[in-house]
Amino acid sequence: MDIVSQLEAVMPTELVGSVVRTAGMTVSVADFPAPVGALAEIRRQTGPPLAAEVIGFRDELTVLYPFRELVGVRRGNRVRLTRTSRWLRVGNELLGRVIDAQGKAVDGKAEPALSDRTSFRRQPPHPCDRPRIRAALTTGIRAIDGLLTCGKGQRMGVFSASGVGKSVLLGMMARHTDADVIVICLVGERGREVNEFIERELGPAGLARSVVVVATSNEPALVRVHAASTATAIAEYFRDQGKDVLLLMDSLTRFALAQREIGLAAGEPPTTRGYPPSVFALMPQLVERTGRSPQGSITAFYAVLVEADDPNEPISDAVRGLLDGHVWLSRKLASRGHYPAIDVLESLSRLMPDVTSDEHRQAAVTIRQLLAAYRDHEDLISIGAYRRGANPTVDVAVDMQEPIHGYLCQRVEERSTAEESSGSLLRLKREAAQRLGAAQSASAAGQSPPGAAQAAPRAQPGAPTPAASPR
Repeated sequence: MDIVSQLEAVMPTELVGSVVRTAGMTVSVADFPAPVGALAEIRRQTGPPLAAEVIGFRDELTVLYPFRELVGVRRGNRVRLTRTSRWLRVGNELLGRVIDAQGKAVDGKAEPALSDRTSFRRQPPHPCDRPRIRAALTTGIRAIDGLLTCGKGQRMGVFSASGVGKSVLLGMMARHTDADVIVICLVGERGREVNEFIERELGPAGLARSVVVVATSNEPALVRVHAASTATAIAEYFRDQGKDVLLLMDSLTRFALAQREIGLAAGEPPTTRGYPPSVFALMPQLVERTGRSPQGSITAFYAVLVEADDPNEPISDAVRGLLDGHVWLSRKLASRGHYPAIDVLESLSRLMPDVTSDEHRQAAVTIRQLLAAYRDHEDLISIGAYRRGANPTVDVAVDMQEPIHGYLCQRVEERSTAEESSGSLLRLKREAAQRLGAAQSASAAGQSPPGAAQAAPRAQPGAPTPAASPR
């Protein structure tokens, strides 16, 4: 961030106001015409000053939202403007560190010496300056790299209900990806889960090339919203250095819930399910900052918590329209012990045709067709009502369920390279083609395919029925 940009954002005026009233988590201040987004401090009688941000205006009063609880604030406290624009200190020394939404270290180590600065809220790259996405990013997860291939600079959503494995999946990506830098944003997480994610899901190897930004659920809504902007700003800094960055945010839903708190506190009218308009305005501003630029790329995976397993609830529906694809995690698959619980048929990567070969895409389509054929006839197969030989595609789908599930399932510590994922997928496709050819030939000849059980002969009308066997 150059010095000219910093000077242009400065408001060379000292502003001082006084607290008039509080409402919920907001503070109304008189005689304080500070701009929206400016930072201020509330001088309390006891304790250090309380930092807050201007979020709007109501009548003649300026509405502030504090970064901490309002203990000690009373009517008449002085409020002083401290900053009209925000920036972050950044640098390579952030790698391997855990920081809060303000960029301060929270991992018990000394503050890193950071020489560079970046704007807290940057504008996205101009649409005409964005290069096309032509190279694939390896996540290390076979189901994604093989059937939902993601490009460098693509934005994907990981949709699921609670307890289906979103955090585990993001942790696997952080450990196994071939990205240069990983930026992880934990928004609204339970405090217990932060260390669990860092130590168990991420591990020392993953943390060494990562920056973790944390805002737990007990922190004010403004802090949780800022955590998402801080993580995105850090990812933008490394992208400007020519790096391929992987941004993992858990979760975008909690970002939306935090902004809902702020919007309602500022006086916005509630709309769909209580979400104010600012929620649906801020999400595209945040998401569009990622992607590819002439210098580097930010590939983003946003976890989306689906309320009541409803894929059409407002946040999920809005996010799907903003992103370049989605990975759907199924509770039904998770209950069967199928991990990662990725429902391939409900998932999509819009940029897969641009970053994979024709042979790879054909193999992925073949596996999808077999999965769809099995799902369409699963009820008949499970009760034994399906007659083998009636549909060659279903016959092959039944025969290949075990190898396909073996491909889609993966242990947490197991890493799959792009070559391994593609090679295994092509082998599955060749095996399926051979089986399908044999099944079609047998069907054309009026015979059951090899290994098929013969159907019992139908009894003639009036013929005696065989006696039931004794139990």
